[in-house]
Amino acid sequence: MAEPPATPSAPPKPARRQLVTRVESVERLTPGMLRIVVSGDDLAGFPVGPFSDHYVKLVLPPAGAPYAPPFDPERIKAELPREQWPRMRTYTVRAWDPAANRLTLDFVVHGDEGLAGPWAAAAKPGDLLQLVGPGGGYTPDPGADWHLLVGDASVIPAIQASLPRIAPGVPVRVLLQVDGPQERQPLEREDDPAVEVTWLHDPLHGAGQLVEALRAMELPPGRVHAFVHGEAGAVREVRRHLVVERGVAREALSASGYWKLTRTDEDWRAEKAEWNRLVEADEAAAAS
Repeated sequence: MAEPPATPSAPPKPARRQLVTRVESVERLTPGMLRIVVSGDDLAGFPVGPFSDHYVKLVLPPAGAPYAPPFDPERIKAELPREQWPRMRTYTVRAWDPAANRLTLDFVVHGDEGLAGPWAAAAKPGDLLQLVGPGGGYTPDPGADWHLLVGDASVIPAIQASLPRIAPGVPVRVLLQVDGPQERQPLEREDDPAVEVTWLHDPLHGAGQLVEALRAMELPPGRVHAFVHGEAGAVREVRRHLVVERGVAREALSASGYWKLTRTDEDWRAEKAEWNRLVEADEAAAAS
């Protein structure tokens, strides 16, 4: 019996071009958040589209690595041990100025924890930053009757970018959980009476506080478009509340775990498929 023809394998995806940028300015927005503006010729034609949650992946050498931007990640992986390979960290685009090839990124920093936070805390004008991107997938639906925006400090840049995309007078409920009152910052369109902002304070990022705040919230009538991003455990619980208890349709909800407590970015990426499976189980429970 003849063997069936081999199924051709899909060609590998080409690696996205590494963009080398230069730090223009560093500004402290709150004790725990820094704004860094980078620019450079590599950003010419940066393909920002319609999304308000655009993100880039920073390509950062680990502490003590014997190289600095610009570098070729593939060459480093071929020549150096794994512990010296560059790491990727994902950050939301706060603003993009195509005329000046200028990109604005906001960083949550907690002392010397992590990789990107310490880099940002030490950054100064003239430093080089290597990145790839952008990606994205959400923008407020102009046909929705009202909008719900939920997250933690890491989500503030995306919420700031989303608020101007919502028509004046359309009801918006913003629910933000930060470490404490010192981490509040002015939000876009706070002067619009249709925009209601609730700040919650919890340095442990507990999901229960967010869910209880939502349960107590009187929501506007009509079709909602909801954006729920942030710490993965909290996102799952909030999402479950909206889908199971509030009856929000899946297609009306953008939910994503940006990060997970006690996990590095690499560990979280390895676990995210299981997180997605659990989210789908929540949907099945709601439908049963």
